[in-house]
Amino acid sequence: MATRLVQINMKARDDSALGGFWAEALGWGVSSEGPGVTNLEPEGFVYPDPVAVCIDLIVSPEPKTVKNRVHVDLATTSAAHQAEVVAHLRELGATPADVGQGDVPWTVMADPEGNEFCVLDPRPLHCDTGPIAAVVVDCADPRAMARFWGEAMDWAVHEVTDRRAVLRSAKGVGPYLEFIRTPDVKTGWNRVHLDVRPYPGDDLEAEAARLRNLGATAVDLDRDVPWTVLADPEGNEFCVLTPG
Repeated sequence: MATRLVQINMKARDDSALGGFWAEALGWGVSSEGPGVTNLEPEGFVYPDPVAVCIDLIVSPEPKTVKNRVHVDLATTSAAHQAEVVAHLRELGATPADVGQGDVPWTVMADPEGNEFCVLDPRPLHCDTGPIAAVVVDCADPRAMARFWGEAMDWAVHEVTDRRAVLRSAKGVGPYLEFIRTPDVKTGWNRVHLDVRPYPGDDLEAEAARLRNLGATAVDLDRDVPWTVLADPEGNEFCVLTPG
């Protein structure tokens, strides 16, 4: 049994407007499975496929008060392309953001609702990822996170150091998943979280039990939903969706 990362879930005050921003930023299509939900995926995409990690925006009245512990890094192909992407994003409503990054070759920005993201400098590693180079998670212990997530999913672990851990689909396509060491302490629910999905024919309850045995903990939502909510060993909430 195993899971794979299929999408990130982002809370939004206005899911439709924020979805429009990200659709333009990524060049993706927009759909909706119901009121208060906006779904983003590449045009012609057949879900799920590791070639892309999709984005679900869910309406929520909760205000953003702290830096997100999960964000996306956008890929660029040259210095000129990086400048072009940054300019385009500013036209769409993004703003520069200071998260203490100092003098770095990438550009840190915030979307219209304040969610941080990075426009990376061109890197050969990201030449085939698509517009999202990586989904990045702040953490205290990258090695521990690599152990958990390397067992939780069937993605391959590419790098593990004291500073960061890097995973990618074993098929060698799509964005990377990176865990970056940070001194920031998690407070409250993450506005952006990971959604993983078991494979067709797997059992959701058995998979959730396996993940708990690996170190995940159960999260009680106080409402009935068809998926299971867990937290990884550092308390980051994630959803285990129905197999498919």
